[in-house]
Amino acid sequence: MKIKSLLPFLCTGVFCSPASAKTGSSTRVVLVHGIFQSGHSFIPMKKQLEKQGYDCIIPKLKPADARSGLETLAAQLQSEIEQKWGKDAEFHIVAHSMGGLVSRYYLQELGGHEHCQTLVTLATPHNGTKTAYLYPGKGAWQMRPQSEFLQLLDASSHRLEKLRLISYRTPLDLVILPSTSSHWNLAENRCVWAPAHPLVMHTPRVKREILQELDSQKAK
Repeated sequence: MKIKSLLPFLCTGVFCSPASAKTGSSTRVVLVHGIFQSGHSFIPMKKQLEKQGYDCIIPKLKPADARSGLETLAAQLQSEIEQKWGKDAEFHIVAHSMGGLVSRYYLQELGGHEHCQTLVTLATPHNGTKTAYLYPGKGAWQMRPQSEFLQLLDASSHRLEKLRLISYRTPLDLVILPSTSSHWNLAENRCVWAPAHPLVMHTPRVKREILQELDSQKAK
């Protein structure tokens, strides 16, 4: 048999499949928005990552004010991921603010930790925020300091021990009060001087470092 006639088999068979699977497993990124958002603020990062070959999704979690609880949003997050890539796909998560807590519930309580490689949180109230007292609804209650929800996450945080965890905060945050509530003992904590809560994700340094982290995972 001629070599040319073997090429289609080689490109679709055993020799090419493992490489394709390895590449796909390390290039999927989920961008999880925060409270009152729709994910639109993540579009610039999504475009940047896609230019570098990453396959990205921005789940639109509803209700955006989390009045039905963060568990509800976490279930939606799980559904979006599985509909896009299947139940066994591996991926990374970058989450802003409330989205970090939603992601943690999905990872820690819904089994997502078995498939996620990296979790990067941006100005997430891991220890709660005093501003949550200013808004009604179950989700806001869950983001108050010492809430039962946060205690539950603390109790099951050991399930994330195999993930690469990074938490960013800005001392200028007026939404996460105090700003040190974004300090997460389980993660590598990084401080960036973004002038406002929603601008953490748009800081050039943050975007550069996220890409570096994802690239380092892809290279493994």
